[in-house]
Amino acid sequence: MSELKTWVEIPKNSDFTIYNLPFGVFKNKRLSPRIGIAIGDKIVDLSVLDQEGFFSDLFLPEGIFLQDSLNELIALGKNQTRKIRERVQDLLLTDNEKLRDHSIRGKVMVNRKEAEMLLPVKIGDYTDFYSSMEHATNVGKMFRDPENALLPNWKHLPVGYHGRASSIIPSGVNIHRPKGQFKDPDMESPSFGPSRRMDFELELAFITGKPTKLGDSVSTAEAEDYIFGFVLFNDWSARDIQAWEYVPLGPFLGKNFASSISPWVVTLEALDYFRVEGPKQDPEVLPYLQCEGAHSFDINLEAYIQPEGAKQASRVCRSNFKYMYWNIAQQLAHHTVNGCNINVGDMMASGTISGPTEDSFGSMLELSWKGSKPVKLETGEERKFIEDGDTVIMKGYAEKDGVRVGFGEVRSKLLPAK
Repeated sequence: MSELKTWVEIPKNSDFTIYNLPFGVFKNKRLSPRIGIAIGDKIVDLSVLDQEGFFSDLFLPEGIFLQDSLNELIALGKNQTRKIRERVQDLLLTDNEKLRDHSIRGKVMVNRKEAEMLLPVKIGDYTDFYSSMEHATNVGKMFRDPENALLPNWKHLPVGYHGRASSIIPSGVNIHRPKGQFKDPDMESPSFGPSRRMDFELELAFITGKPTKLGDSVSTAEAEDYIFGFVLFNDWSARDIQAWEYVPLGPFLGKNFASSISPWVVTLEALDYFRVEGPKQDPEVLPYLQCEGAHSFDINLEAYIQPEGAKQASRVCRSNFKYMYWNIAQQLAHHTVNGCNINVGDMMASGTISGPTEDSFGSMLELSWKGSKPVKLETGEERKFIEDGDTVIMKGYAEKDGVRVGFGEVRSKLLPAK
């Protein structure tokens, strides 16, 4: 990759480098919701650039950047969004004076710390997959037969379920501990109350950028044409409620109360440099799930817990997206093979991303092994599951040859049950 230098001051280890330029939706005290691109500690207000004619040759719809979601922009197609991102990248290069020396520069560059980030897309539908073999194996060992941890279908198709889109929230929005039914093995009958085993799930989610018609399918070869980019995804889980309810139809109240996402959508183009081959799939998958080329990405993922009143957060997990057994092309191909239609802004989460070592497990369920091994925090406290007042923070970034592309963070605090 050729070296790019920008006139914008970029803090050391910033996720938002000249190589990244993710899209998001923001507002502040003087600005209505609008679309921007992150660079360092700044946000490029795309609506101002548009008004000043910087995109005039792209023939964009009027007011396309003065939206409270990315949906209409994404719907223009990858050809247009790629041109917009590349135009901004060119304007931010050190030797390009067009914006650097323009009188409008101060209006274009908004301080990120003064902005409120909004949900980046209007999410019509949300699907959660179960695509990490390490995670599925760990759960199978804990709750079923350790010798047959994976169910018979697991290596033949990307297992998933349809989730609740209305309760997906942006980073910074706190949640209340959910209530529901639970029944421990030693209980004669179920009980009701606040969940006693609150958990996070360390995930990424991709956002679809192109619709299909009912009855049509997307092949693995064309799947990435339908994927706009990624966000960090914390799929909050109430493990005790989930364990009692999931047979026979799967997760319900143990999952649908909240999922938190990072506000900046990192494009596939920005992640292209970090492509890697996924794990070898054995047995061989059916023809519609076979794909050529590298569809996985080397993205470091971290989860932190910060107890109420603590000055710092403790890292409890370090995993990587490259461990995923089922890749994004296979997930989308499987999702649509039966003719299920997708829309712009649909969100498809990876499922918990666990690695091969104990410190890379992507949930407290695994890290504490169902509560039997408390996790020590830097404060000296221990955690089996998430406690009221804890803030869960997730971070993700790819880095190679001095090039860094990251997601920022997704954070949310767990409040007591209402």
